[in-house]
Amino acid sequence: MLAIFLSVLLLAIIATRVLPTVYSADARILAENPQIPAELARSTVPTGPAEQLQIVQQLVTARDNLLTLARNLDLYGDAETMPADEDIVADMKARVGFEQMPLNEPGGAMILNVAFQARDPLVAANAANEIASMILGLNQQQRTNRAGSTVKFFDQEVSKLGTSLNQIEADILKFKNANKDTLPENLEFRRSQQSLLQGRLAGLEQEEAELRSRRSNLIATYASAGQLTGAAPVTPEQQMLADLNRALADQLAIFSEDSPSIVSLRARIHALQSRMVMPQPKSDQKAEKVEDGAPSSFGLDLQLSDVDNRLEAIAREKTDIARRVSDLTASITATPASETMLNSLERNRENIQTQYNNAIARRAEASTGEQIEMRADGSRFSLLEAATPPASPISPRSKRIILMGAVLGLGLGLGLVVLLEMMNRTVRRPIELMRLSDVPPLAVIPDIQAPGDRPQAFWRGNAAVLMISVAVLPVLAAAISYREPLGIVLRRLLAGLSGT
Repeated sequence: MLAIFLSVLLLAIIATRVLPTVYSADARILAENPQIPAELARSTVPTGPAEQLQIVQQLVTARDNLLTLARNLDLYGDAETMPADEDIVADMKARVGFEQMPLNEPGGAMILNVAFQARDPLVAANAANEIASMILGLNQQQRTNRAGSTVKFFDQEVSKLGTSLNQIEADILKFKNANKDTLPENLEFRRSQQSLLQGRLAGLEQEEAELRSRRSNLIATYASAGQLTGAAPVTPEQQMLADLNRALADQLAIFSEDSPSIVSLRARIHALQSRMVMPQPKSDQKAEKVEDGAPSSFGLDLQLSDVDNRLEAIAREKTDIARRVSDLTASITATPASETMLNSLERNRENIQTQYNNAIARRAEASTGEQIEMRADGSRFSLLEAATPPASPISPRSKRIILMGAVLGLGLGLGLVVLLEMMNRTVRRPIELMRLSDVPPLAVIPDIQAPGDRPQAFWRGNAAVLMISVAVLPVLAAAISYREPLGIVLRRLLAGLSGT
């Protein structure tokens, strides 16, 4: 038991001598909420202090940043052989420590404690300050980059939507120019034009019928009056004769030849015709020739020519109106399809216009947020307390290690004694002899040692202690010779043992 106790205690003392002296320097960073209220101007980086601290911690402990920090501080310059990058990264992560301490309610301002461990207190302080500066720089860079990326995204979105808006407006203009006769906005005008043209066409047809009837009546009147086509202008007697002939024709459709009305009309017509064929006085004929200056057939030809010219004009106008009515009918029929297509194009334009307006507004907000981040008015990190070289080391804690070694050695020794006692089957007490033989012993004779047996018993009892001591001495010498490598190994194995 004594040998085990002393051996463990000796190992604890060796550990306090072998483990390198470690100093820890701390720097404090204050993480604040946005300086400008969100109601006035919102930042484009909505992460709170706690989340931002976690992001920055991951960035600081990245492989490249740790290797850069180790090279800048020359932490492994005194090593005989430069450790591998993986070992350097692992050792740097073991040395760096972060602790977040909220000030008030969750989500509010926080304090980040940055600690770094090194054998030299000045190196520990410099490293802690370097890490704090790296945290401040990475935070500002990360937030500024995110805000700039947001502005760049909305710039691209505005440009893309602007191009789409110009394209859809060009498509609408092209469609309207190609289908200007079928657009829905002038549908009512085209319908009114169609109605007016149809009314005009009906009026022309009625006028045409009247002119054709008039032409037929003129020819019939002169034919019934016994004159050829081309007579002079109609005289009152000729007009009266034409009226009587029309009245006779109407009466014959109702009455018979023996009717007094028919007989009276025929008598009047015969008398009027006899009077018209009588020769006129020479003075009257000369006057008529002087006034007319043309043959007697000139009046009829002139009236027929006027009627024919008007009929030709009516025919041309009817053809034009029919064509226009046909075009209007076709355009009115095609208007629903054009309206559907135009509505689709305009609906797309409205959607793109809405997206464009929203992108413009969001780009303005992103630009404001970028200005906030560039001026560090967002979630700001500031150095609250720089690290200073510590006065006392944090490791090794000799008293704790020696005390724990003593307790551990005592426990192992007692455990070994109990184990040996349980495994020893030698009869050493009268009760044990009685249990084996069922016969009580008559007397007990104690072990009587001669005077020369005590030194031999002492050496037998303490041989183990001497052997362990002799075996530990080379280990102690090797530990002193290779203190740094063993220190690294033991520091990793006893990190929890020598912790706070």
